[in-house]
Amino acid sequence: MTADAHDAHPGTRSRLLALDSRLFHAVASRHWPGGDRLLPRLSHSANHGVLWFAAAAGIAATRTPRARRAAARGTASLALASATINTLGKRSVRRPRPLLDAVPLIRQLKRQPLTTSFPSGHSASAAAFATGVALESGAWGAALAPVAAGVALSRVYTGVHFPSDVLAGAALGAGAAFAVRGLVPTRSQLPPPGRPRADAPALPGGRGLAVVVNDGARTAERSRALRDALPLASFTTCEPGELERELEKAVERGARALGVCGGDGSVNAAVGVAVRHGLPLAVLPGGTYNHFAYDIGVEGPRELSRAVECGDAVAVDLGRFTTETADGPRQGHFLNTLSLGVYPDLVRRRARWAHRVGGWPAGVLAAARVLRGDGKPMRAEFRGRTRALWLLFVGNCVYHRLGPAPGRRFDLADGLLDVRLVHGGRRPGTRLLAAALAGPLKHSPAQAAVRMRRLRVDGVAPGTAMAYDGEVALIQGELTVEKVPEAVIVYRPLPG
Repeated sequence: MTADAHDAHPGTRSRLLALDSRLFHAVASRHWPGGDRLLPRLSHSANHGVLWFAAAAGIAATRTPRARRAAARGTASLALASATINTLGKRSVRRPRPLLDAVPLIRQLKRQPLTTSFPSGHSASAAAFATGVALESGAWGAALAPVAAGVALSRVYTGVHFPSDVLAGAALGAGAAFAVRGLVPTRSQLPPPGRPRADAPALPGGRGLAVVVNDGARTAERSRALRDALPLASFTTCEPGELERELEKAVERGARALGVCGGDGSVNAAVGVAVRHGLPLAVLPGGTYNHFAYDIGVEGPRELSRAVECGDAVAVDLGRFTTETADGPRQGHFLNTLSLGVYPDLVRRRARWAHRVGGWPAGVLAAARVLRGDGKPMRAEFRGRTRALWLLFVGNCVYHRLGPAPGRRFDLADGLLDVRLVHGGRRPGTRLLAAALAGPLKHSPAQAAVRMRRLRVDGVAPGTAMAYDGEVALIQGELTVEKVPEAVIVYRPLPG
């Protein structure tokens, strides 16, 4: 290799550094109307991610599922970007900060950063948060893009970074957002819920649809939006305990389809009426927990109204249980999950605290209390063997988990029960966390998992709590769980 070839790389590097310096001086010395006051404040507001955490809280406060997912994804992307910058980025290239000679005093930050200049942590955080949000919600991402660009520009405008620092930071931030997406795919990446189309009447304007709204759930805004989208549908608001009765009245009035606006408990009550009368069901999520609605692909009034007017529907499985209670035999059904052990205790505690602190905080507090518990595991006979169990979980169809994301069903008519056992031990917390990390369909000292069509559990002690779709009942003796294949017709927008 010749001497000229050896000198090429240093020469190129020198030219790039010179260009970087000229760009810095061009931005730093240029007066932007309003920029002298706005950009330093914007830069300061992004310190320690405060601006982005506030944005995440604001986005999540809209209380739409997509907005909440966007806020969570943006925050996770920011956390990964910050960790990468602080542990690797700042230590890899120890570049001094720019000289402030060309920067007017009014623009300079009151406290100058002490870390090295390359790369820009503020730019990385801004790009990570905005990109993470955009991957989940294009509308929110577009709204945040100018703010993120303003933060990145402010780091050069205030004289604390060279342009290349900002560009490198932004690239690292965007990369962090895509890395998070690799671990936890967005909804658009997931396969659509399975099953072919089922026969259901198309109801233009909602004519023939009777919707019962659970007054105990957070449903007012969503039910109004659905009413606007389907002006010919009938709407009735009632207390949770009256929901089935109101739906029966709608059947007597000649409804061609039934609708429910509420959480999973409300949907469970509505399903019984729909199955008895052979009518399709329209589900609008409006409660604290809406797992079934989200798993079939209905997130709001827009998707549901389109499916109802077009007659797009699918058939889904129903889980059915038969057991003994203190009052005699009992039969019921579930669309999501049924469980024995510590989870029913969590449900009861959550319900007790929800009216004080809200549904999600109550769930977190209840989970923490259950995990710290030092009670005894339940004992029951499963497949001819008596076992000590912290948890017996039965899912209506197979639950999948992608990375650390919560479980989701891709096929709601696979004919299977997803059965998981968390074995007894000294404390529930260690076992439950170990089972959660092991994931589904893994055999380990903490858990066992199996798929089946019918389950029988014997030797259940009197007064054992059983939770199903958020409801709790006390049972004893024998419990039988089985599938009713494709028993429920539900409206759902079809792909394409």
